Amino acid sequence: MLFKEAKMKKIVLLMVLLISIPAAAKVRAVCTLPWIGSVLGEIGKDKVDIITLVKPDEDPHYAEPKPSMLLAARKADILLYNGLDLEVGYLPKIIESSNNPKIQPGRDGNIDLSQFVTALEKPATLDRSMGDIHPLGNPHYNFSPKNIRNVAKGMAMILGRTDPSNAAYYDTNLETFLNKIAQKESEWGKLDIKGKNVIAYHKLFEYLAEEYGFRIIAYIEPKPGIPPSAKHLGKLLETLKTTKVELLISTTVIGEKETNYLSRNSGVKAVVVPQDVGGSPEAKDWLSSVGCVLKALGEN
Repeated sequence: MLFKEAKMKKIVLLMVLLISIPAAAKVRAVCTLPWIGSVLGEIGKDKVDIITLVKPDEDPHYAEPKPSMLLAARKADILLYNGLDLEVGYLPKIIESSNNPKIQPGRDGNIDLSQFVTALEKPATLDRSMGDIHPLGNPHYNFSPKNIRNVAKGMAMILGRTDPSNAAYYDTNLETFLNKIAQKESEWGKLDIKGKNVIAYHKLFEYLAEEYGFRIIAYIEPKPGIPPSAKHLGKLLETLKTTKVELLISTTVIGEKETNYLSRNSGVKAVVVPQDVGGSPEAKDWLSSVGCVLKALGEN
């Protein structure tokens, strides 16, 4: 009887000890944009807690700092952002006010993902009359499979540095994700895209055009960030009469009204694609969001 009681006490004590041992801490990651959170999730999976600051239906050019952003930044182990000044309107304030030494500029937890890509359209000169020009280059590299492959490699390196005990796990997930990209690129390469003429609302698709060979011959914005006037729309209608254009393209965030106007008055098909992951029901992750854009181009 005494033996049984002693054995039961040992079992109870062991259970208490097991319950009291904390689970391995996850890396707390704050990502500015949905696509960043999506790609990081492919690499980090269950070892990383991810908070995204900007919603899929928000224009990242005009996002503003919010208390929820500040709270997330205070607790972050790493902060990952697009860079090329896309977040310049809100992120510096969030970083400074967070009082989190891990994510301050120059620290390992402050991660500008544009370091892993080569920016297009870096202007030789800057002039406010040119519109909302990004001095470091076009920041919308997230539509490029080539760039995302490099970004994913950078993320795996960063997670391995932040959480060395799981570095091999992150590398394995990276290889799986890179294989997914390769499989999708094989599918996308069969789409009828190369050589098509497109008019886009904003300068979002330059990296994708470079990789897949379609031509963006004009923009519905007369200058980046400047809404089109009636006069400018009239000029575009003239262009549509004299030049073969297969598609007018806008996103779920900007340009749908103007694109539909041009379509109604020209007969050229207009499509609305997700600007980021979560921008439409089909855009569940980075792969499917880019797939939405390429399929829209290939099916018209």
